[in-house]
Amino acid sequence: MKQLTQVLLLVFFFSFFSCKKELPHKIQLKGSVFGTTYAIIYLNDKNNYSNSLDSLFYLVNKSLSTYMPTSDISRINKGDTTIVIDSYFTEVFNKSEKIFKETNGYFDPTVGDLVNAWGFGPEKQLKNLDSTKVKDLLQFVGFNKVSLVNGKVKKEAKEIYFDFNSIAKGYGIDIVGRFLEGKKIENYIVEIGGEVRAKGRNQNKKSWSVGLDNPNTDGTRTLRKIINLSNKSMASSGNYRKFRIAENGDKFVHTINPKTGYAQESNLLSATVIAAKDCADVDAYATAFMAMGVEKTKQFLEEHKEIKAILIFTTSAGDLSEFSNYTQN
Repeated sequence: MKQLTQVLLLVFFFSFFSCKKELPHKIQLKGSVFGTTYAIIYLNDKNNYSNSLDSLFYLVNKSLSTYMPTSDISRINKGDTTIVIDSYFTEVFNKSEKIFKETNGYFDPTVGDLVNAWGFGPEKQLKNLDSTKVKDLLQFVGFNKVSLVNGKVKKEAKEIYFDFNSIAKGYGIDIVGRFLEGKKIENYIVEIGGEVRAKGRNQNKKSWSVGLDNPNTDGTRTLRKIINLSNKSMASSGNYRKFRIAENGDKFVHTINPKTGYAQESNLLSATVIAAKDCADVDAYATAFMAMGVEKTKQFLEEHKEIKAILIFTTSAGDLSEFSNYTQN
């Protein structure tokens, strides 16, 4: 899974409350999934849904995980044309196609071969990756080269390799959120690996509180600010934690630019997206913004007012700076 800007889930509880009215009942679940951790809190329902959620996580992985050799996506990547895709794959495919078009190709899950080649995917990294090889791989990148026909994936070239890791984690959060809403739960927060979907209010009838980290490159974690979320999703992407240094000293980051095919660092350190949309959507936008860079992202936000973002970047003088169009609730 891609390494994203991690956020610290902060939920504030008070030990003093009126004898006339107790705080709502709270269930808190924690565990591991999708190569990371999850934390789920929901109110006014005393049932523990851990087993049901584990089953949903399994189904999402079985459909979309490139790290599961027998998953649908892995079999499709290996050239199996007989797979009839399920509703999970279909929805993620359709969302990806929409955001691919909106971002002019900066979000592109067919970049999987390049993710592997640069050493950030489940397949072996290519040695001595040069401009000629990158150009060869780029010819198999482009979400306009794939389609759905009668429930099956059609690829213009068998070499096209899907990698939905930049949207699947957010999608997994949406699946949990929809499950809880199906149980008539109106107040919850779901966090997986730093991505968040929040509905309603916390126990104190306030917005859920989520912490945003500073983009520290030394491995430490420090809190930058608190974000208040209610009926919104939030996702972050950053290149300051997951990268590798080549033998010649070159630094390669996990965000692959689908336009160039390269995994080169830019001055944009992290992009956090907040919107009243599915978490899958904001997950994808955050990835696209890292590939776009600061100026193209600002232009995109001007044209899509419903999407809010916090961009942390370095200036030409080497100073840390921030752009934000997000206003707290």
